[in-house]
Amino acid sequence: MSASLALTHLVPLAKEVDENKVTPGVLGFIVFAVMALAVWGLMKSMNRQLGRVDFKEDADPKAEPAGKAASGSTGSAPGSGSGSGGTASPAKG
Repeated sequence: MSASLALTHLVPLAKEVDENKVTPGVLGFIVFAVMALAVWGLMKSMNRQLGRVDFKEDADPKAEPAGKAASGSTGSAPGSGSGSGGTASPAKG
């Protein structure tokens, strides 16, 4: 309700400009300023959220040690699930 009331007061301000000129006027400035503040707030919030992310990944207890995986994967059959030829598991988190 108040937004439409504010717009009805701002529209006559935009009509006072010469009709031959194409300018954004006061209404355009207000819309641009509100959008700029919204983007600034979203970036600040995103920065805060990304600051909370822990990028350290725990070692997978099911994974084979590096020495065993290199020597033991030569005799495995394709599609058996062992070795490096399988599909990647989705990330947890």
